[in-house]
Amino acid sequence: MDRPRLLTPARPTGLTRRSLLGFGAAAASGLLLPGCSRGRADEPAPSEKAVFVTGNAGGVYNVFGTALSKLVSEVTGVELTPKPTDGSVANLVAVAGGHADLGFCTSDTALAAYEGTDAFSKGRLHFSALARVYDNYVHVVVPMASKATSLGDLFPSKDDPGRKMVVGVGPKGSGTEIVANMILDRARAEVIKYNPTLDPSKVDVIRKNMTLQQMADAVQPRSTELRGSIDGFFWSGGVPTDPIAVLQKSIGFRLLDIGSVAEEIALQEFGGFHVAPIPPSQYGLASSVPTLAIPNYLIARQNLSDSWAWWTVNTLFRRQNDLIKGVADAGATPTPGAASPTPNGNPEAGALDPRSAIATMPVPLHPAAERWYRQNHI
Repeated sequence: MDRPRLLTPARPTGLTRRSLLGFGAAAASGLLLPGCSRGRADEPAPSEKAVFVTGNAGGVYNVFGTALSKLVSEVTGVELTPKPTDGSVANLVAVAGGHADLGFCTSDTALAAYEGTDAFSKGRLHFSALARVYDNYVHVVVPMASKATSLGDLFPSKDDPGRKMVVGVGPKGSGTEIVANMILDRARAEVIKYNPTLDPSKVDVIRKNMTLQQMADAVQPRSTELRGSIDGFFWSGGVPTDPIAVLQKSIGFRLLDIGSVAEEIALQEFGGFHVAPIPPSQYGLASSVPTLAIPNYLIARQNLSDSWAWWTVNTLFRRQNDLIKGVADAGATPTPGAASPTPNGNPEAGALDPRSAIATMPVPLHPAAERWYRQNHI
């Protein structure tokens, strides 16, 4: 089988991921360019099929995971099956429980699962990491016709103390719900602080658990029981996220600026949070929108075979260009004069960098993943 041959020079022992990150450009100079060649390698192929839990249909987890699964299956000759899920929490439970082999999750949910806190207070989970991949961006979406221009506008006010906005917060137990509640709770506290005449018990929004596609449908003008049932929604994902992007072609939408709340969370909460803008070009916006960015991890069950771990990491970086451009469905053939059957690529794959991929602390790297990074001078 046509497989990548990677340089495997000896590495000094005793190096930590923290010290490895310090190599910077020196480390990068020793890395073979990702996606430039398939080459060959002596790493054995996996001996059995595997399952990759991704995320909501249409979300970047699902699109990215499906493309990566196809490439890994192609390279190894062994099937890696992508499976849609409700996101980070579900993926962690499935991988740690041995019901899946690989999955995506956000860094904050990975930390909570690893330490047994928040949604995982009943007991810590055991899993490993293969890579830090790209960042999620928190979207707070409202229709263009909405009067809400800030987070505070979602809550009751002095002029409208009876206001009750309905806000989608993602699937129950998802990473989106966790971060949405964190942001809404902080915004609620600010509204109460600066509006002492309001009854604190009545200052809130109605939080509704829905999938991404349900939220994208429900925020549109009322025509069915679902449509028009929410005033806005939260989503934590890569950019652009397709079900959100298509709204710009119908009702139009804007993203609320949550920069100030994002700064507070980034300073006070550990979990890899940082403040970053969503560029206007991603959704046809008038300007960039500050928001909370959250790193994503590619995780693996603790006893995942070295072959699956090594080939997944190898494919992630050696086929990076293919991930960016997109992967054609098996057997798909273009009709005369039609566009290529290759689906939209994954711009998030352009953010893949082996030097930052090893930064999955405190979640330990899978031994075979760590070996891959060492073999490639990282």
